[in-house]
Amino acid sequence: MGNGSMSTNDAMKHLILNYNFKESSKEIFEKNREESVESILIELNELIGLESVKVLINEIMAYSEIQRWRNAEGLRTDPLVMHMVFKGNPGTGKTTVARLLGRLYKAMGILEKGHLIEIERADLVGEYIGHTAIKVKEQVKNAVGGILFIDEAYSLARGGEKDFGKEAIDALVKGMEDYKDNLILILAGYNEEMEDFIRTNPGLRSRFPIHIIFEDYTIEQLVLIAELMVEKREYKLSKSATAKLFNILSLIRRRDGNHSGNARLVRNLIERAIRKQAVRLNRSRIYNREDLITLSREDFMGGEE
Repeated sequence: MGNGSMSTNDAMKHLILNYNFKESSKEIFEKNREESVESILIELNELIGLESVKVLINEIMAYSEIQRWRNAEGLRTDPLVMHMVFKGNPGTGKTTVARLLGRLYKAMGILEKGHLIEIERADLVGEYIGHTAIKVKEQVKNAVGGILFIDEAYSLARGGEKDFGKEAIDALVKGMEDYKDNLILILAGYNEEMEDFIRTNPGLRSRFPIHIIFEDYTIEQLVLIAELMVEKREYKLSKSATAKLFNILSLIRRRDGNHSGNARLVRNLIERAIRKQAVRLNRSRIYNREDLITLSREDFMGGEE
């Protein structure tokens, strides 16, 4: 790039190549980690789209590296508050990224375990006085050392005066404080609903300083995702099948809008095509290896229904 700045991919590659720190007491631990930072960054960088997420990871990695160097030089270091809000439609990669972040933070030594606990309103809000606090405490305890991912978090602010959702929010805030060095909370949901939710409780914005918008995938990106999905299953798309899938996704996007045009839809279409291919091959009873791995145009017929 002419102005000397790096693209997201270049920046990620730079971090992968340069993620080395001074010799320290953590050296043995770092050499024997179950996963390396480098391998997780490569996996993240291979995800389709999600440029804003990759930029954020770049920033966090750079910040953590500089903080360790400052600590080695005896300079003041400040912890980075990593509680986040993920905003976007279903199927845009929010849970996938949360899992990767947990693994990455474990590899970096930020989190002890790096596991992901995915919950929703029903897992937090009780049915009688005192029940909510117990439920929240249990979920927080399960998530310590990792990430507590609350889907459709805006639902905690709904239900009226007699609802225990507000109590759940207060209990979560306490849990954040009690385990601030070994727990990350991620609140997730639709963009507009999450904005309204944050506005109803001004204290949440300062406690969740990192907001990431997960954009809907373009049709081209959805086709790339489909190609990766079939490759992992040891299948492939014929050229005519790729064209048919593109047409199906375009039709659904025009008909239903962005809410249905994401990775979950692609997965459903691929799984349906695999089933239809199996029926087609069983019917013919004559097939070779190429037939077994190839999804054809006819396997996607009716996919727009």
